[in-house]
Amino acid sequence: MERKHMSAFALYQTVSADLPPPSKKSFVQAPGKKKKKENSAKKVTALKSQLKPAKKKAQKKTQKHSLNNGTEEVNQTENGDSEDLTVMLADLATVDNSRERASKLFQWLISPIPAETFFRETWEKKPILVQRKNPDYYKGLFSTAEFDRILRGEDVQYGVNLDVTSYTNGTRETHNPPGRALPYTVWGFYKSGCSLRLLNPQAFSATVWNVLSILQENFGSMAGANIYLTPPGTQGFAPHYDDIEAFVVQLEGKKHWRVYKPRVDDEILPVLSSPNFDEVEIGEPILEVVLEAGDLLYFPRGFIHQGDCLPDAHSLHITISSYQKNSWGDLLQRMLPAALEIAMEEDVEFRRGLPLDYLTYMGVQNSDLDDPRRPKFLSQIETLMKKLASYCPVDAAVDQKARDFLHDCLPPMLTTAEQASSVKGARTRWECDQVMDDSSDISTRTRIRLLRAGCARLCSDGEAVHLYYTTDNSRVYHQEELKSFEVNTELTDAVEFLIHSYPKFVTVGSLPCTSTAQRIALAEQLFEKGIIHTSEPL
Repeated sequence: MERKHMSAFALYQTVSADLPPPSKKSFVQAPGKKKKKENSAKKVTALKSQLKPAKKKAQKKTQKHSLNNGTEEVNQTENGDSEDLTVMLADLATVDNSRERASKLFQWLISPIPAETFFRETWEKKPILVQRKNPDYYKGLFSTAEFDRILRGEDVQYGVNLDVTSYTNGTRETHNPPGRALPYTVWGFYKSGCSLRLLNPQAFSATVWNVLSILQENFGSMAGANIYLTPPGTQGFAPHYDDIEAFVVQLEGKKHWRVYKPRVDDEILPVLSSPNFDEVEIGEPILEVVLEAGDLLYFPRGFIHQGDCLPDAHSLHITISSYQKNSWGDLLQRMLPAALEIAMEEDVEFRRGLPLDYLTYMGVQNSDLDDPRRPKFLSQIETLMKKLASYCPVDAAVDQKARDFLHDCLPPMLTTAEQASSVKGARTRWECDQVMDDSSDISTRTRIRLLRAGCARLCSDGEAVHLYYTTDNSRVYHQEELKSFEVNTELTDAVEFLIHSYPKFVTVGSLPCTSTAQRIALAEQLFEKGIIHTSEPL
């Protein structure tokens, strides 16, 4: 018997037969309550008028004012300074210091808020909203047309690269079929009211890759991104909070956002993301706004949020994220086990036996006992904990965190000049039935430096020193193992010299090695692995 084809729309109806058509959903409708169409339309019009700022004559200055519960709103007028992303990235390619490049790009992202003010007053503390009235501000970063191109030309897999989701009547569902996400099926899901989430756009978009690879140096932590395409009049995700710092960049259309403060102190800057919440669990929003193209919304980890589309427009936004598992507590988790191991090796106080009878007065079953031995026991614990701090291998623990960061990092997207002066631009090729090489050899006069400030790091495991580097990383998260090679002890000073000299170029002859042969061999090894480039193409 011939199998009948089932369209994406029919599949979606099978999975969620009880969901009402998206066009009938009002974004102001409370979950579980039905409204008449005319009442719903009035509510939509009223809320839109409340959320959308009144039009004023363009001014040359930026207006900043406080919103509810400490959040802030920045309104940048139409005459405010702006720069096309393509122009911005071209300008950044001429900046000779990757740290400065990252700082300038982040400043552009959050303009007109000064970056120093943002990190002092807003970062990890409160949401902030930037409304620019300039729909082209982020133009060129990503588009729905590029989304379609990726679906047609790339191997996009459901659940790996793309999620299909819906949130209706308080129920959040994922509708991922197995296998490759082909345009016919994906756009069928979209037409039926599903949201589309592209999980790792940097793997498919060179522009997103470039932006994230630059920004990661500003944060000193992985910069990631998800892209969300939502049909008009729908919502794709339930209210929840995340474990990352989130920058919501509106690219196309508009989206209605509600942001809620952490419910309890335990949810401030959480270690893990939350489950989905019901509306009754989250209270009233501290910020409610409609983001339009060119606008930016930032909120720290732990702030509950949800976004839904107005009936008259779709939404495309990218959420740029960072600072996942990058807290003091995460560092201490690496440090304290090692500190305890060192303390037990070196300090007899940590090796002395517990009191013979400690089980009779300590533990939960004895916690209410009025026993003088309990305070003495706890005092000894406090004494040992204070001593433990002196055994903490802080630098080693920081290096462990650094190795994690280097593994998380995107590889640098090279500028034209970097390409020409690095191994990627070497002119070795096959020609006339033989290998041709037009490049000159590295000599003591060759001027070199790291390809990027944070692309390599020296770390020791106590027995050997390794140089870890990002230049061979994949654009797909952890698709490759962390790359490193062992550095001979007599060469570590030379590598440190090179790292600390950035952004200056130094001659190979100035490397603090014992011989010219060592200097040239080290430079050649670093060049071949793409870790350094030369001041001029070889």
